[in-house]
Amino acid sequence: MLADGMHDVPPGKVATVVTHLEMRTRAEISGRTAPDGWTLRRVVSPDLDWYRRIFQAVGEDWLWFSRRGLSDDALAAIIHDDNVAIWTLTKGDTDAALLELDFRQAGECELAFFGVTSDLIGLGAGRFLMDVAIDQAWARDISRFHVHTCTLDSPQALGFYRRAGFTPIRQQIEIDDDPRVAKGFDNALAPHVPIFAA
Repeated sequence: MLADGMHDVPPGKVATVVTHLEMRTRAEISGRTAPDGWTLRRVVSPDLDWYRRIFQAVGEDWLWFSRRGLSDDALAAIIHDDNVAIWTLTKGDTDAALLELDFRQAGECELAFFGVTSDLIGLGAGRFLMDVAIDQAWARDISRFHVHTCTLDSPQALGFYRRAGFTPIRQQIEIDDDPRVAKGFDNALAPHVPIFAA
């Protein structure tokens, strides 16, 4: 058990507070439509380069890095699995959202990744995508829909998930390599998270 008080974070690492949330019964949806001109598109067996581009476009400002270090084989094993479903929002040749549902655990669905690019912030795209997520998750035989967010994510994320019907059930501290130090990410990313390097 972690003692109360301050704890050192080693140089080159980043610490985040992770909040786990779940939904045990289907929440009501908002009925919001897609933003004007944008179309929901299911991406079946996504091309790896496409997936990496949308993952980066949606998550780079928040230091999403978990999938960026995976080999082609490791990434394909996840996103090409029949029990993983991926959607985006498309306008012309532009994709600007990532909704990934993971049904690989029997009786459960994880909202594995969820977000939009800056093009869609403030247009209701997030609420529309959450309606899609809730509908698609509970269309299967599940008893639990869950997600986690952390202090690297948008400050609005936790409140958004709660308003959508998720309930916080657990918090953890996660320490990992800071990708701006260890993986060559741009130092200007996530200015809300200080870089601590040796």
